[in-house]
Order: sequence, then structure tokens, then C-alpha cells
Amino acid sequence: MKKNPYPGKFIVFEGLDGSGLTTQAGRLLGFLNLPEQKLKFGHTGAHLTKEPTDSLIGGLIRSQLSHEWKSSPECLQLLFSADRAHHLEKEIIPLLKRGVMVICDRYFFSTVAYGSLEIPDRKWLLDLNKNFLLPDLTFLLKVSPSICIERIRKARFSVTLFEQEEKLEKVWKNFERLHKEFKDVYIIDGERSIEKISQDIIKIVSNKFS
Repeated sequence: MKKNPYPGKFIVFEGLDGSGLTTQAGRLLGFLNLPEQKLKFGHTGAHLTKEPTDSLIGGLIRSQLSHEWKSSPECLQLLFSADRAHHLEKEIIPLLKRGVMVICDRYFFSTVAYGSLEIPDRKWLLDLNKNFLLPDLTFLLKVSPSICIERIRKARFSVTLFEQEEKLEKVWKNFERLHKEFKDVYIIDGERSIEKISQDIIKIVSNKFS
């Protein structure tokens, strides 16, 4: 993957569904957009985005994950890659060029970790992402699959394609493998209070970028 050459910093949140990614990404956004933090970090603002995106391709991905239609695992991963290429070109990179700190709720770790369940050729999955931008910092929230499933069932009427405990156990092992292979990836204990998790994340971001 390509190192970020732009003035803005690229921060990604990864983990199992139900691990609190969206909550923590939102809290970091609020912190970084405080006037005193803009001055401290020397950035022009922070922006929160997500994958799959709200684009046409992102809609196709979500439809397959919710069983509205079916294609091969390879087709799904190609859709993720197309969505990511469009996301980087139209949203992420233009913001980074302007000095904005971009926070992304899921990125390529998730597609590799989940995609490896059905596609044995892991190298193919990694190669799909080799020309994309490498995050400056990745947070991997660690929450047990049983807790994730419990949270998902409380929040939704149905579970999506990958949200089953046995599958999530395998997905987490894939995340741990990626953690060992890439730099600037921090595993955060996500089974504590929202506030304590947020404090740890803010401390790491402050130490790295301020």
C-alpha cells in the first residue's frame, strides 16, 4: 500500500461488527474539531467517513450483506475495492490534500478479515488493496464475538451476512494477523466504558500527531 504523502492525517477504525467503531470514531471527530485541538494539531478540521460508502456501489454491497441479492465472494470483494477506489478519489484524498484529518469507520482491514472467510487466496485479497492509501493510524477495537452478537441483536431486528459468532471468531483471528503485518495499528480493549476507550484513543492520537 502507498504511504500517505498529504498534509492531512488518515485515521481508521476497524473491528468486528458491534465492537463500537462508529461510537469511537464519532467521539474522536468531536475531540479533533474542538478549536483548541485544531490549533494543537495544526490541522484545518476533521472529517468522518465510512465504508461501505453511500455511493451506488456501497449500496450494492450493503444489499448483498443483508441478503437482498447474491453474488460470488469474489464479486463482493471486487465491489468493495471499487467502492474504496471511488471513496479515496472523490472524498478522502481531496480532504487530505487540504490538511483535513480524515477518520474512516472501516477500511481495507475489514474486507481482508471478512473476505478471508470465503476466499482462501489471501494474497489476492491483499493485492486488490496494494495501490490504495495506507492509513497513518489504525485502531482495532477488541470485543469478544459473543458480546458483539448481543449488541447487534439489541440494536437490530436481523443480523447481516457475517454477524454470527463462529464466523466472528475467525474474523478476529484474521484481524490479529493483519495487526502483526502492518505498522501503526493499535489494539484497543473495547469491553470497557465508552469514556475509557475514548481516552486511550485520544492519548495515542495526541502522542503521534501533536
